[in-house]
Amino acid sequence: MNERSLETATGALIAVARMLSRWPRPSMLKMARFLGLAVYALVTRRRRVALINLAIAFPELTPAQRQAIAREHTKAFIVSLVDRFALWEGPIEQLNRMVRVSGWAHVEAARESGPVIMLAPHFLGLDAGGLYLSSKLPMVSVYAQQKSQRLTEAMTSGRARFPETTLVLRNEGLRAVLRHLKQGKVLYLLPDMDLGARDSVFVPFFGLDAATVTTLSRLARMTGAQVLPTVTRLQADQYHFEIFPAWTDLGALTPEASARRMNAFIEARVREDPHQYLWTHRRYKTRPPGEQPVYR
Repeated sequence: MNERSLETATGALIAVARMLSRWPRPSMLKMARFLGLAVYALVTRRRRVALINLAIAFPELTPAQRQAIAREHTKAFIVSLVDRFALWEGPIEQLNRMVRVSGWAHVEAARESGPVIMLAPHFLGLDAGGLYLSSKLPMVSVYAQQKSQRLTEAMTSGRARFPETTLVLRNEGLRAVLRHLKQGKVLYLLPDMDLGARDSVFVPFFGLDAATVTTLSRLARMTGAQVLPTVTRLQADQYHFEIFPAWTDLGALTPEASARRMNAFIEARVREDPHQYLWTHRRYKTRPPGEQPVYR
C-alpha cells in the first residue's frame, strides 16, 4: 500500500471509530465486537502472529482454546480502539465514568519521595490508564511515529489533551525524558515491546528469551525513581486502572535482573486475563545469535 492509499484508509478507519465512540455505549460495544470478529477472520497476518505468541505462552492449551483467546482479544481490541476516541476527545466526566482506579495511594506516597516511573505494559486499556493519570498529574510519556501520519496526529493529540502532558518521540533518547522527570512529571513508560537488540537484554518471557529494553532500569538508576507497576484492563464496559506497590530497589539491580522482574510481573498479570494483552505484536522478533526466527 502506497502512502496516499494508507492515509486514505487510515482516515476512513479513524472516521468510523470516532463515529462509533459517540454511539450509546451498549450499541457501540455490540458493533465493535462484531467488527472484531470480522477483523479476526480477515487480517490473517496479525492473527497468525497472535496464535504463535499464544502457543509459546500457553503450550498446555489446545489450539482451539488458543484460538478462542485470540478471538476474544481481537473483539476487545476493537472496543479499546473505538474507546480511545471517547477518551481522547470526550468530556472529562466521560473519562471519569469509563475508568475505575485502585491503588492511587501508591502514587501519592511515591511522589512524596521523589521521581516516579509508572510501568505500563501493553494491555488493551493502556490509553485509559494514561489518560486518567494525565488528567490528575503532570505526566510525560514516550511514543513512536506510526506509519500513517493521520494516526500519529490523532494519537498524539489525544494523549496530550491535558495541558501538563508532554509526549517525547522515542528517537529523542533518554535525555529529553530525564529533563521532564527532574521537573516533577510522572513518567508513564511502555517498555515491553521488541525494539531490537540495541540497549536490550535477552530474558525469559513465558519461557522463551525475548529482547527486553533496559530503559526502565537505566532511568531508575539515573534518577533514583520509584517504579509503580500498573495494568489497565477492559472489564465489561469499564476500564480498571490498577496500580501496584512501588519497586524501590530497581535502580540497584543489574539490567538483566530488572528486566527479569518486569517480564515476570507482566507474565503473571497476563495469566490473570490472557485475552487482554497485545498478542499481535511480534514480541520474539529479535532472536539471540544462532536462534531460528519465530515468525517464519
